[in-house]
Amino acid sequence: MLASAFTVDRLWRPPIAAAHVAILMGTKNGAKFLAAQLASIADQTHADWSLFVSDDGSTDNTKEIIAHFERDHPQKILVRAGPEQGVSANFVSLATDPTIDADYFAFSDQDDIWHSDKLERAIGWLATIPNHIPSLYCGRTELITSDGRSYGLSLLFSRPPSFKNAIVQNMGGGNTMVFNRAAKKLWEEVGKVDVVLHDWWLYQLVSATGGAVRYDPQPMLKYRQHGHSLIGSNLGWRARTARMRMTLSGRFHAWNTINIAALERVPGHLIEPKNRTVLTLFTRATRASLFKRIMYYRQSGVYRQSVIDNIAMFIAVIIKKL
Repeated sequence: MLASAFTVDRLWRPPIAAAHVAILMGTKNGAKFLAAQLASIADQTHADWSLFVSDDGSTDNTKEIIAHFERDHPQKILVRAGPEQGVSANFVSLATDPTIDADYFAFSDQDDIWHSDKLERAIGWLATIPNHIPSLYCGRTELITSDGRSYGLSLLFSRPPSFKNAIVQNMGGGNTMVFNRAAKKLWEEVGKVDVVLHDWWLYQLVSATGGAVRYDPQPMLKYRQHGHSLIGSNLGWRARTARMRMTLSGRFHAWNTINIAALERVPGHLIEPKNRTVLTLFTRATRASLFKRIMYYRQSGVYRQSVIDNIAMFIAVIIKKL
């Protein structure tokens, strides 16, 4: 089904060590931590990479730090101006750019620290999937404070990745994501649509179209938590309580409305029939009367990764906040 939509070589792939990775980095006023992130990219055991930086209007020394890094790594760095419409739009502009081509692609934030084998481990799995199947690797993170002290790991998810999960929850942060050319070509074909988060959208898109998704329980980067973090760690009861409040306040409903509209713009032949059914039932569960809302919700089979989050979601169904 997917192979008819765009051309991806089904048979040939370079040896893993020779596979080229395009790292897609969004920056904005990241000077405080950017050098450490860039150093961890330079230290990757998989050395065949290039870095595409989309800077969203930095007013600090971000561009100077990148320029210094570029002098040490000539012909591997490309910097351009971002759309200045928010972090997700910045990453979407990179992911949907047909002039950026590689065997694999990795999102990169500006303030993390990658483990040296991050790319190697991700590519090791991606290389087992046929070229024409959109494939996405993601996983856990090691959490660190703003000054680099480790204080634990992100939540370990045990339920399998699937569209039934993706439609209501993002399983892996964008900073952990590495994906293949088929996934990028799929995204290019669908084009730029209004989404809540670029990483959540990629999980939804790959899973909806029958692609392969791998959630790695072994952390592959240090995720820095500080005052400017856009998304928190989701760790602990305080974070869970905040998610519960967010769900019941209607924010989750607003996100679902945006995601449903985006998914409905995906050409019908790309989404697997079983996932099209899930989308239809879930959409009805957000709009119908109480009894039918519960019925459609149960029939859709959607799920989140924790018991408390599923309880919150069911309450949202009852009070019409799904």
